[in-house]
Amino acid sequence: MRYMKDAPVISPVSYPSRVAPLPEDRMKVGEEEKGDRNAGLEMERRKIEEYRRRGVLAYGKVEEEESLPFPKLVKVENTDQNSKKKGKVIYDLKEAIQLVKASAKKTFDETLEAHVRMTPDLRRTDLKLDGFVRLPHVFGKTNRVAVFAEGAAADEARDAGADIVGGPELVENIRTGQLKVDFDMCIATPSMMEHVKKLSRNLKKLMPDIKKGTLTNDISRKVKEAKEPSVHFKKDKTAIVHVGLGKISFPEDALRDNVGAFVNALLLEKPAGLKKSSKYAGYVDSFHICSTMGPSFPISIQSLSMAADRYTRLQMQ
Repeated sequence: MRYMKDAPVISPVSYPSRVAPLPEDRMKVGEEEKGDRNAGLEMERRKIEEYRRRGVLAYGKVEEEESLPFPKLVKVENTDQNSKKKGKVIYDLKEAIQLVKASAKKTFDETLEAHVRMTPDLRRTDLKLDGFVRLPHVFGKTNRVAVFAEGAAADEARDAGADIVGGPELVENIRTGQLKVDFDMCIATPSMMEHVKKLSRNLKKLMPDIKKGTLTNDISRKVKEAKEPSVHFKKDKTAIVHVGLGKISFPEDALRDNVGAFVNALLLEKPAGLKKSSKYAGYVDSFHICSTMGPSFPISIQSLSMAADRYTRLQMQ
């Protein structure tokens, strides 16, 4: 201060003396804090009780009011539908025919149709399933028959009712296109096959064959059989055969005989190259019948076998 002139005068600052609290003072302060805390808890407890009384719980959830259960209508399940879902019903042939006749309610005379699902192996293009069946109770169309014969055999064919009869000149007319192939069956004598083989591209599936019985010397008998009304059946790309077997107006026994005849013909036309198949297993997967506009009904293989055997016994008699 000796070297400073006019220096400000600073008055000394005095601080209050700090004295440590006595033990009895500490107890008083703790009791006050504890009382405040208890008062806060008591207030919170009252709020919770008030919320519960009003129906409001913690976390914003509303307590559901207890009420008596409201009566509900119980839907009665249909046991018949459940049984159909669990397992498909297979009918006997006689019973299925009765159901088809009962379901045919159209104004016109509907046709009894058969739809046969064959084994998937028959989807192969090299396996053929194509044939005719003459039903015991007449149904189907009359075939147009062409006969390749000369001399007495040609006269027999004309007398039996053949639509087209001729020799080498008939073969030439068909080969050149002067005569259209508008017939359903071709019959030839063995002596004419030298000329008929030139028509392999024109006739295709109609070519006379010994296995089919269309290459024979008994022209009269074969023509009469061919002129009888018959039904043609053939598998499609999905190995299913669709065929009509009579009118709904036919008696039940007549329809059953026609079904048996068709099943018998179906077994006779089984392709030779089909492996791992017995009489029905591995060949026929399912068999359904229906009317033209009605629902279909599956038929058991056992009843089909009985109908085919019955038809065979009648033919032997």
